[in-house]
Amino acid sequence: MNYRHRSSIQVGDVAQLFDGKRLRLARQLAGLRKNALAEKVDKTPTAIAAYEKSTKRPAPATVAQLSLALGVDPSFFLPGPVALEFSDAVAHFRSLRSTTQLARDQALAYGLATVDVSATLERHVEFPEEDIPHCEIRADVESPEGAAGALRGRWNVAPGPVGHLVRMAEHQGVLVVFSPPQGASVDAYSFEGLSRPVVVLNPTKDNFYRQRFDLAHELGHLVMHADAEPGSPRIEAQADSFAAEFLMPEEQIKNILPSKADWAQLQRIKESWGVSLQALLYRSRALGIMSDVTYRNAMIFLSSKGWKRQEPGVMPILEQPSLLPGAVSLLAEAGVSQQTLADEARVPLSLFRQICSRAPMDESLVLDESQGSPLPEGVVSLFSGSH
Repeated sequence: MNYRHRSSIQVGDVAQLFDGKRLRLARQLAGLRKNALAEKVDKTPTAIAAYEKSTKRPAPATVAQLSLALGVDPSFFLPGPVALEFSDAVAHFRSLRSTTQLARDQALAYGLATVDVSATLERHVEFPEEDIPHCEIRADVESPEGAAGALRGRWNVAPGPVGHLVRMAEHQGVLVVFSPPQGASVDAYSFEGLSRPVVVLNPTKDNFYRQRFDLAHELGHLVMHADAEPGSPRIEAQADSFAAEFLMPEEQIKNILPSKADWAQLQRIKESWGVSLQALLYRSRALGIMSDVTYRNAMIFLSSKGWKRQEPGVMPILEQPSLLPGAVSLLAEAGVSQQTLADEARVPLSLFRQICSRAPMDESLVLDESQGSPLPEGVVSLFSGSH
């Protein structure tokens, strides 16, 4: 099969078909407020707002200016693979106080671009069906532990430690991606994603154990908090409780957790269960196995040894997403280039590559297609083996 890049669409045609929500998406991806964009294209903030609301169409010359100012092809402003409804994508950010609105908008826009990329790839490669239970468990939001146990049961998670959690989530239709380097100020976050649930992991947390807990925390939000106001301490505490029970079920771990700070034993449990020493200490106290005094003393010792920053032992490599990068590799074998897929998704190639990367990328890895692809090749199937 011979695939070719689409011919460039005329700017005048883009002006006729202009989707204001796509302008808002591009602006937020660029981290700009309306007034900043207006200044770049010599328009008023009111005009930018009118374009975004689709109450006014920009002239072809203005489309070209917007394209240059935002670093996107004019075709970006055409209706995308998924109808954008910003109000339907409410992201769960860890701390609303420490994260600016501009940073949250940029992060959410990246997640929405991920949905566009996913929808494009799904036209060519079959993805797993989504299986995030909502009504069945959401009514149980006052019992995060019950929700976590129900999800383990629904996903047929074997008793004991959870295996590759990123792959497990992807098997259930969740999009898991790393945010770009410029989004490192925003912690892991999640949202329903319009067509698929999305979890975006922080690219600077080079910590296997923290990444797994972050992902389990975000799964808790997806299961329990679709209709909840994000960012409240209660909601975040519930997601933490969900993550602790999902990764360390009480009935399965309470008999092996020490009541004292037996560091050798804790290290063995850490390696086996894929959770940090701090998480094990907190879990032991939460389950009433370790006293408050013992817990405090253990945390003081842990801090004095510098283990809060870097725990002892070999750090496993991060769990890597396979769903999107695997689809890209399969299509590459069929002769479909990343540029072609990026064009179809209406996103810049550099953004496409970041979204489809298996590992956190820095700017130096965002290569021109002529220089090669940072995506690993040779993937023969999207998934193999069991959880």
